[in-house]
Amino acid sequence: MQSRMQNPAVVLSGAMQPIQQLFKAVHSGGVDGQTLELVHLRVSQINGCSACVDGGAKTARKAGVSDERLATVAAWREAPYFTEEERAALALAEAATRLADRPDAVSDEIWDTAATYFDEKQLAAIVLMIGVTNLFNRLNATTRQIAGAWG
Repeated sequence: MQSRMQNPAVVLSGAMQPIQQLFKAVHSGGVDGQTLELVHLRVSQINGCSACVDGGAKTARKAGVSDERLATVAAWREAPYFTEEERAALALAEAATRLADRPDAVSDEIWDTAATYFDEKQLAAIVLMIGVTNLFNRLNATTRQIAGAWG
């Protein structure tokens, strides 16, 4: 397997630093690091981005996510390993990633459930994590970045 080109955020000078600043801002939003990593991993799974799934699993493990949770995040609704807060964040992540799947992609129910566990700053961090992950998934999947190639 071979990538089509380097990641576009690396090719265009000045693109990677602002993306990294977004990640830094996300991690200053007051959301537990494991929750953010689970969101990143689930979004990457939905988008089929092997590079981000691979990197996300490694980063989540470093953040303390257990092997059981890593193995079952794709089936989080049926797995007993996730808190209610994490479930709310994962539901939001799935809905915001699958915008075209239904007319009201992020329903009031999904949003309101997340808002019972997270304040506005934390919701902003989660939504930004979802958005930045989707950006990277699209860059990596389009250019066929190789899982594990970034270290």
